[in-house]
This record gives sequence, structure tokens and C-alpha cells, in this order.
Amino acid sequence: MIFKRVIKSNEEQAIASWTNYINQVRLDNLLKNLQNQNQNFKDAINTLDSTMHQINKSIIEQNRGGTKGMHGFIAEVAECGIGNAREQILGKAPKYVWINDNGPSDFVRDGIEIQQKFVNSGNHLSLFAIKQHYEKYPWFLDGGRKYQIPADHYEKIKMLLSISENQANQIGTKTGKFSLKQWKEVNQFFATGNIKLSDIEPSKVSYKEVQRNQINTTIYNEKGNIKDIDTNIRRDIYNKSKPTFKQGAYISAIAASLEGGTAFITGIIKKKRLGKTISEFTKDDWLEISKASGSGAIKGGTRGITIYALTNYTATPAAVASSLCTASFGIAEEAYKFRKKLITKEEFLLNSQILCVDVSVSALSSILGHAVIPIPILGAVIGNTIGTFLYEIAKDNLTMKEKLLIADYLKEIQEYSYFLDNEFELYNHQLQREIKNYYKLLGKAFSPDYNIAFQGSIELAVSCGVDEVDILKNEEEIDNYFT
Repeated sequence: MIFKRVIKSNEEQAIASWTNYINQVRLDNLLKNLQNQNQNFKDAINTLDSTMHQINKSIIEQNRGGTKGMHGFIAEVAECGIGNAREQILGKAPKYVWINDNGPSDFVRDGIEIQQKFVNSGNHLSLFAIKQHYEKYPWFLDGGRKYQIPADHYEKIKMLLSISENQANQIGTKTGKFSLKQWKEVNQFFATGNIKLSDIEPSKVSYKEVQRNQINTTIYNEKGNIKDIDTNIRRDIYNKSKPTFKQGAYISAIAASLEGGTAFITGIIKKKRLGKTISEFTKDDWLEISKASGSGAIKGGTRGITIYALTNYTATPAAVASSLCTASFGIAEEAYKFRKKLITKEEFLLNSQILCVDVSVSALSSILGHAVIPIPILGAVIGNTIGTFLYEIAKDNLTMKEKLLIADYLKEIQEYSYFLDNEFELYNHQLQREIKNYYKLLGKAFSPDYNIAFQGSIELAVSCGVDEVDILKNEEEIDNYFT
């Protein structure tokens, strides 16, 4: 009997330990991912700080490019810095490298050379500057190279290419934002030249954002953008770490298979001990085994999902959650016996108490075992085995003492229940008397007879606790009050 109890208890605590392990892996991944994101955020912000430092030291303080050309160099460095920061916040390696040699390319991104043009003069939307560069380096677009222009220039070009000449004339006239001449220039550029719109890409910044007096604000705003991205990433990390129905269903299925399979094997062994071979099993034998297996699977599935829920949505350790589930099954069975009058009330209470002690020993032993041997399942099973064996050996010697304690407890409960019943009757009678008196006064206060109603209202006010100095008791006091 003791071996059966230990095996059953090990089965229950094994499920609890496995659930706890899965939960711990999920939480460990959460902490690891958050720590990684801390570093990602730090790297991105440091990149933006170093970008601003480089712009100040290498360009602004040296007046590189002069009044008209400084913003172009600022744009190159800003594009690389902002681009790398946006990669780093995602946990990726920087992929922008500033060339800084006044050659045909300004920077490289993932091995692709890019020439940047930030020219606002003449309202050519940087296209004239691209044309000049392409005439000087007609091979430039070979190998996937790209031209890059301000984000606002690119958007305007796209808009101009998407409307008709008539629409352009009307919009330009009404808004004054652009001229028909500009529309013709843009459309002619792509219609007659060798450069396609796909050869051009927008920068991460606009023309205005890379000016000498604006770049500090641009980098500051980008830091805000990085912080927003970081917040969203952390939210996603947390959401992915939450317990899920899918994982709960998985644990439930494992538990159902384990307990159902154990019940199936136990049923076969039980029949074989009676001297039967498997080939001799009857239809009734297999039906009995199947019934036990099904019951075990249902209990296991319930146990699995219950443990998962208790460990993730309450502060309940897995071993304790498993024991609570076992106790619930056991007490439900004892309650059934009591309802069917198969056991007395005293037996029901005693059996329930012993059951709770049993599962408590199992839970505590499992927790201590895992603390000593921090290996999933193994530590819990070993601890449970040792603890359960020791408890089972000692339990019989404690049973009589427990029975006496239960008997004394029941006696105290019955005596207190009798006392409370008497107190209830006393207060109930008193309450009934008070209610009768109240309705009597209420009827008197609202009597059709003025004199009776006046006297009744005085008595009602007194009974309700109104201070006598505040009660009008005669006609003289009424006149004095109102006059």
C-alpha cells in the first residue's frame, strides 16, 4: 500500500515539477530578453550622442562646407547615426558607415554605396544635383548603388508623379506650394533620363532637420523616437512571456497522458497479480481498465491546467498547487461517501484532515527535494519519495491522537453552535418587538386625527433618537418656531 501511495504521489509531483520548470524557463527568457533590451537601448542612445558629438567637432566647429554646403555633411553623418541607432534598438548590428572621402559615394549601408544629395536651391528637389553627379559618374547606379535625397523632397516628387498636368496646374494655383513648371521638370526628368524613381530613396530626415541650427533638435527628437520603439519592444517581450492557453493545454495534455497511462499500466498489473495473462483478459476486464484509464486522464488533465493556472495567476508554488488538486479530488470522493451515508460525519472530517496532511507532506517534501537537487522532476520526485515514506511509517502512530483532536474539535464546534443558536433566538425576539412598536408609532404619527398624529409624531421622534430640545411639543412652541 505504501509503495502505491509513493508512486501516485511521485506522479503528481512530477507533473507539478515539470509545470514549474516550463514556467521558470519562460520567466528566465523574460529577464534575459529585458536585459538584452537594456543593452540595445544603451547602445542606440550612445550612438546618437556620438553622432551629435561628431557633427559638432568634425563639421560645425570646422565650418566644413561653409554656409551653403555644411548641411550636406551634417546630413551624411546624421543619416548614418540615426540609421545605426534604429538598428541597435532592435538588437541588430550597425550597418551604416560614413566614407568621408569626397568621393562618388558618401556612405555604405549593408555593402550598398549611397550618394546623398541635399540641395534646395532652384526648387529642383535635389534632382538637378543627382543629374550632375550621374553625368560625372555614369557607372554609379551599377551594382545596386543608390541616390538619397531629403525625405520631404522625395515625398513631393512622388506626389508630382502621381497627378496629371491639369491637376498640377490647379493645385499649384490654389495652394501656391509648387508650380506647373516644377511638375513638368520632375516628370521630364524621369521620362527622358536614365535614372528611375527606384534608383532614389528618401533619407530618414528632411532638408530642414539637418540645418546647423536645427540638428540638435533633430537628434533630440530621434532619442524620443528610440525611447518609443524601446517601450513597444519591452511591451512585446512582456506579452510574449505571459502564460498562454496553448501552453496550459500542452501541460494539461501531458498530465492527462501520464496519469491515464499510469492508470492503464496499473490496471493491467492488478489483473496479472490475480493470475491472469493479458490474453485471458475478458471484455469486462478491459472495460474496467479503460474506465480507470479514462478517469486518470481526466484527473491528470484537470490537474495540469489547474497547476498551470494556480502557479501563473496566483502566488502558489507548483508542488502546493498539485497537492491542492489532489486534496480536492480526495475530499470530493469523501463527500460522495458521506452523502451516500457510507461514512459518518466524524469519519468524513477525519479522512479529509488526514488527506490534507498527506498532500501537505508531499508538497513540502517535493519543495525541499528540489531545493537540495535543483534538477527538474528528479529533485521533486526524490524529495517526495523520502518524505512520503517517512510520513507513512509514522502516520499510523499519529492516527489515534488525530482522532481525539478531531473529536474535541467537533465537541467545541457543537457547543459553540448551540450558544450561537440561543443568542440568535434572543436577538430575533427583541428585534420583532422593536419592529412592532415602530409600526405602532408610525401608524399613530400618520393618523387622520390631528391630535393623535401630533402626539404620535412626538413619540416617533423620541423613539428615533431626536433630541427633545429639537421637538415641537405644543402649539406655543410651534408658533414661536415659525414666528
